[in-house]
Amino acid sequence: MSNKLSVKLLLFFITAAFLSACTTAPPLVPGETATVINSIEAINQLEAEITAARQNQLDILSPEMFAQAEKFYLKAKTEVEKKSDPADILEYIDDSRSNLQKAEETAKIARTMIGQVIESRKMARIAGAPKLGKDYDKVEEDFLSLTRAIEKNNIKYTQKNAAGVDEAYRKLELRAIKIETIGEVRSILEKAEKDGVTEYAPESFALAKKMLDDTDAFISKNPYAKQEMLKMAKDDLFMARRALSLADQCKTIGKMHPEEIALYVDDTLHMITTQLAAQDMRDQKFKIQVDNILGSIESLQNDHQFLTEKLKEKRAEFDEMQTGYESRVTVLSQQIAFLEGKTKEEQMAKEQLLAQQRATEQKLAAEKKFNQLFTEVQEYFDPNEAEVYKKGNQLVIRLKGIQFPIGQAIIMPENYLLLSKAQRAIQGFDEPSVIIEGHTDSTGTYELNKHLSQQRAEAVRDYLVANQTLPADKVIALGYGPDRPLASNANPDGRAINRRIDVIVSPGSLPGQ
Repeated sequence: MSNKLSVKLLLFFITAAFLSACTTAPPLVPGETATVINSIEAINQLEAEITAARQNQLDILSPEMFAQAEKFYLKAKTEVEKKSDPADILEYIDDSRSNLQKAEETAKIARTMIGQVIESRKMARIAGAPKLGKDYDKVEEDFLSLTRAIEKNNIKYTQKNAAGVDEAYRKLELRAIKIETIGEVRSILEKAEKDGVTEYAPESFALAKKMLDDTDAFISKNPYAKQEMLKMAKDDLFMARRALSLADQCKTIGKMHPEEIALYVDDTLHMITTQLAAQDMRDQKFKIQVDNILGSIESLQNDHQFLTEKLKEKRAEFDEMQTGYESRVTVLSQQIAFLEGKTKEEQMAKEQLLAQQRATEQKLAAEKKFNQLFTEVQEYFDPNEAEVYKKGNQLVIRLKGIQFPIGQAIIMPENYLLLSKAQRAIQGFDEPSVIIEGHTDSTGTYELNKHLSQQRAEAVRDYLVANQTLPADKVIALGYGPDRPLASNANPDGRAINRRIDVIVSPGSLPGQ
């Protein structure tokens, strides 16, 4: 009995060892490792193809097939992470690519059949239609119904409904354009009416409402006349804010006694005459006081014009004297060459040397003057007002201290002193040209920031031109929005640095020219 038990135990251990050897996975050999690496490379390549397909709009031009391609891609990626059989991984990759190819073929048909709808969708999105929420989502779903029908070869459905979807996108685009251009004006007027403010200045609000309606009608007829509609919208916004300001004044004045009103006006006129160093004429009638102020302003303008003309005359005299000196130098050089008995070739060589010498002297003089002006302009500004630095042959005045109301492009009175310093800096150069650059942070939509930066640059340009700093054709305004940040937009300090106005001055005679 004992011998039989021993034999059974021996057979059991032999069998167990055999089964264990059969079920133990062998280690990866070099060829299998290479297969795993190839699977990872293949999945990375497929990921790039999926991304490119999305950029080519295959996700909307062939949504079902693109979704299948993406599903097989995700399965392949999961299997790679699990370190599954490479053959299974490659099969999923092939399925994904097969669906991508079908999606591309369908997209070609869609671009041919509904090319106009695709273009209208693009224009609506550029105008900001996605911000319209549910209305946009509804039209987007209708568009996907068109492309799904193409996938299912239901051409009749697409042909029947394409025109309606196209018209819907055009209406969304028009709404988005109106919101972008006159939405703020409409909001101001609606809120004023809701709050009962319009009763204090009814005529001004009526005029603002008429201007808004005219702009609305113009946009409906001319949705792509961007420059015209922006100008009209700018005028509308000014009138709406002016109506609010007038209503506020009427509301305040309505609570005052007649003498208080007269004293309020009297104090305002006196403050102006004091700043103009004009005669105090508060003992005269209102019209005489106003004439006194207007006369003082006209006198200052005449003085400014006189000084400007004198400066031009002096510059002309200086240029004439310089030309005369150069002519005399040339004549003397020729005489010296003649008296010294030089040959014609030697005389020409000497003239060239003299010309080079003059050019060098002029270059050095221009550089010296530029550096002197650079030093002077730096002293004009406090560190918190502006940074002044040289950029090649240009002078850059970075106006850090200029402040605008949030979302607006109005030059406020507290900016006048800073801008007057910028004027003085510009006028120190000989016939300069100026570029005003507007910059914002990245908060808000890109299109709105771009538009706001252009408006603020134009506001500074208009101020400089209005104050006779330079002729209008010598000042250009450019708005870059958030495209040229100086610091990170991830924190308040960086965003504050990025919100700025840069004044770039190019002298008429540059060093090195």
